[in-house]
Amino acid sequence: MADPAKIAIRASTQQHLDIEDIQDDLIILKDGSCCLVIAATAINFGLLSEREQDATIYAYAGLLNSLTFSIQIVIRSQRKDISSYLKLLEEAEVKEAKPKIKEQIKKYRAFVQETVQKNQVLDKKFYLVIPMSALELGVAKTLVATFTPKHGLPFDKTYILEHAKVNLYPKRDHLLRLLNRLGLKGKQLTTQELIQLFFNVYNPETPGPQITQDVQFQTPLVQSTEKIKEQERVKEEGTIRQQINNLVKETV
Repeated sequence: MADPAKIAIRASTQQHLDIEDIQDDLIILKDGSCCLVIAATAINFGLLSEREQDATIYAYAGLLNSLTFSIQIVIRSQRKDISSYLKLLEEAEVKEAKPKIKEQIKKYRAFVQETVQKNQVLDKKFYLVIPMSALELGVAKTLVATFTPKHGLPFDKTYILEHAKVNLYPKRDHLLRLLNRLGLKGKQLTTQELIQLFFNVYNPETPGPQITQDVQFQTPLVQSTEKIKEQERVKEEGTIRQQINNLVKETV
């Protein structure tokens, strides 16, 4: 009898996820159901006047009452790590030769550091999920696939995607119009953005892959971690230069 400790583990975490595939900006689940995800902006309700707050509440109530299909509202909060940003500010301060600009960078860095120490800086993102049940594809085959997990999808992916688009796109357009009435902007996440989102959800401590091409992602094209860090550093340096220029203009 083989030693259990020496038996190779062939199972993968991917096998325990509900996601079968992501294609054409849609998520296909293992039972044949589908869904699309809309990213929505937000408004600062506390800064609105009383009349504007009432109007927003009534508009939101109208949105909910007009829905003839189910949706899911997901709010995702992430703590912002700005240690690299503070390091770049410190490097910019050291490199700066002009005393006036150097002092402005120092004050700005101290302000950012103090703000982060006193308050937990969170990045909140808002998503609306519109699902389509697998039963809408056909009851008999769906039930067979549900009770026999190894059977696979109840229908071909192309067939599922065609029916999902017919079912979900009108609901998406209706929801986007309702969001617009609330003064919010909505956008359906693309295949790349969905992969990025789920990677970040399941790997919160790991930098997500930077998808570079619109392919079906059987073998996703990603950039190396070093290249990702370099791009982030260049982007943050550009932001710092812009902020420094704004500070100089205000001082002058």
